[in-house]
Amino acid sequence: MWILVMFDLPTDTKPQRKAAGDFRNFLLDAGYERCQFSIYARYVNGKKAVETRIGQIERALPPAGDIQILSFTDRQFRDIVHFSDQGRRSPRKNPEQLVLFEKDSA
Repeated sequence: MWILVMFDLPTDTKPQRKAAGDFRNFLLDAGYERCQFSIYARYVNGKKAVETRIGQIERALPPAGDIQILSFTDRQFRDIVHFSDQGRRSPRKNPEQLVLFEKDSA
C-alpha cells in the first residue's frame, strides 16, 4: 500500500516557516519521498502499517495548517498518470521489497 501526505501549511511568519520545514524534514526522515513541494509518498506493508504511520504523523503535526492523508493500493499507484514539463511520464514501478537497511556505498 501507499500513503500520500498532502499539506498546506502557513509560512507567513518565521515560526510558521520553521514548523513547516520541521514537518517536511519529519516526513523525509520517516522515509517519505517528495513528489511535489507539499506532497510526499511512502510505500508500506498493509493497512496496519498505514494506521501506524498516520499515528506518527498525528504526533508530528505542526500547530497550524491543513494536512490530508490518502492510502491506496499498489495497482492504484501504478495507474497514476503523470505529466511534467518533459511530457507524459511512464508509470512508476512498485518496489520489489521494503529496504530496511541500506548498505553505505562509500
